[in-house]
Amino acid sequence: MFKIATAACIALGLGFGPAPQARAQSYPNKPITLVVPFAPGGTVNLMGRLLATRMSEVLGQTVIVENKPGGGGSIGAGFVAKSPADGYTLLLATMGQQSIQPLLARELHYDAQNDFSPIALFATVPNVLAVSADTPAKSVAELLQYARANPGKLNMASAGIGSVNHMTGELFMARTGTQFAHVPYRGAGPATADLLSGQVQILFANLPNVLAYIKPGKIRVLAVASAQRSSTIPDVPTLTESGVADAVVESWYGVMAPAGTSAPIIQKLQETILAIAREPATVSLLADQGALPYPGTADDLAKLSAGETRRWTQIIDSAHIQTN
Repeated sequence: MFKIATAACIALGLGFGPAPQARAQSYPNKPITLVVPFAPGGTVNLMGRLLATRMSEVLGQTVIVENKPGGGGSIGAGFVAKSPADGYTLLLATMGQQSIQPLLARELHYDAQNDFSPIALFATVPNVLAVSADTPAKSVAELLQYARANPGKLNMASAGIGSVNHMTGELFMARTGTQFAHVPYRGAGPATADLLSGQVQILFANLPNVLAYIKPGKIRVLAVASAQRSSTIPDVPTLTESGVADAVVESWYGVMAPAGTSAPIIQKLQETILAIAREPATVSLLADQGALPYPGTADDLAKLSAGETRRWTQIIDSAHIQTN
């Protein structure tokens, strides 16, 4: 009797929602919101808009970028964590928001490990060791020599306590035994402005944020903190080549959904993002900004995030970093 009743309900479409596979086949049937947890104008926003534009074309539905800045990315991430798990609200995830802020924030609006379903990795951006034009050092070796001969004279800017450029600087100091005075700003823009004016001498910056100032000589880049040299600035050595071991820091960008989003929707989005990341046009657009495609599965994203959390835990503990 139960089997007959169940069959009747299925036939009539009563009492049961569409199966996950059916939902995925019709997905998306309305606009998708991609939350960028930082303000317009920076690298994160750039990556989000580049990806959203192409996703709109591939999926046949508008992908809207919504900036929700604040708390080092935690405000936007918290918004997505509490959104319906239906595939229509996604997060442009970053290393800082996913692997650093959870270790520092006194009040966090999400659980980085349990509130999200990873979808895919999209791109990576090298961080660079930049110095002001009037800083005498023209290489990492010269910078270290100057720092040791002139203790207290070099200031290191960052976009704020716990930002990726702050943490890259802390890693550099730990690996080289040097100490710079940390000057946190409210964002990368003001930090870069004071580097340009010579108010601060050092900034570990996302390459896209300072790319326009390198050729005119307004700043000097001494090294890239990536595993390989950047094709955008191929004459600049890596930190490893410059004698600084185990100091690779590449800012990655991926996409996550609220936890509980159905596997078929995750799979569809993952396939879409991986295909976009591998397109020659995407590779070219990323290269123009000093970025690289970094296609990776949901599992790759989860493992990367967990590994970064372990690494930054050690740096934060050893440097006794605390938020205000």
